[in-house]
Amino acid sequence: MTASLRDIRVYTTFPHDCSYLEGEEATTLFIDPRQKISSELYTQLSLIGFRRSGEHVYRPHCARCSACVASRIPVDAFKRSKSQQRVWRRNQDLRIVESSDIFDTETFDLYSRYIKERHADGDMYPPDKDQYQSFLNNGLGNTRYFRLYDEQRLVGVMVSDQMLDGLSAIYTFYEPAEERRSLGTFSVLYQVELARTSNLEHVYLGYWIQSCEKMSYKARFKPLEMLVGGEWHREDALPGPDDIAVNELCFVEKP
Repeated sequence: MTASLRDIRVYTTFPHDCSYLEGEEATTLFIDPRQKISSELYTQLSLIGFRRSGEHVYRPHCARCSACVASRIPVDAFKRSKSQQRVWRRNQDLRIVESSDIFDTETFDLYSRYIKERHADGDMYPPDKDQYQSFLNNGLGNTRYFRLYDEQRLVGVMVSDQMLDGLSAIYTFYEPAEERRSLGTFSVLYQVELARTSNLEHVYLGYWIQSCEKMSYKARFKPLEMLVGGEWHREDALPGPDDIAVNELCFVEKP
């Protein structure tokens, strides 16, 4: 039986330094880790802005800041830009293989190179195998792993959760030397096509922050929908500040 949103126990973290905006404090709301989360419940939670990281399903709950905005691509409305079309064509030589996990030495070595060269200033540096496995595990039993091969050489990995209404792009890492391929962009395009052929409506991209350069790529996938005031809006039709209602949770926070 699927749990009601009202019955779910939720917790908040203590305020801590924000990973994205310097000088800001972040607080995170997360679902009780003991709660069994079905595909139905995961979909409902995604619709109100939650996201998964490892075993945890969470969303920002900051007292002074609302910069993190949940974002998703409406699959049927999405059209590749000219540059995205070039990226798509450029990577048609890749062989894509779905696997049951990515906890072998080859994938971790690729992840390590990616973190060291692309995110040495981030929370995941230095790369750690236990953290890698915890972060990218199949926590809810619906994670799909895709390996990208240039002939026999692994050049990228995509991790995606499948829900009832779409795919959630959990993480992508790739060979830093393959910059020309734009594998980050290609991974999103691939997941959009996978959702389209699977008759799924959305690809969830996680949180977008307007002033964060690392998040800017998400705005290039148009149209982009954002969760503002408790409702999903197209980027070009966002309500003004006076039109936004308080985004109340559908359930009561419990101690």
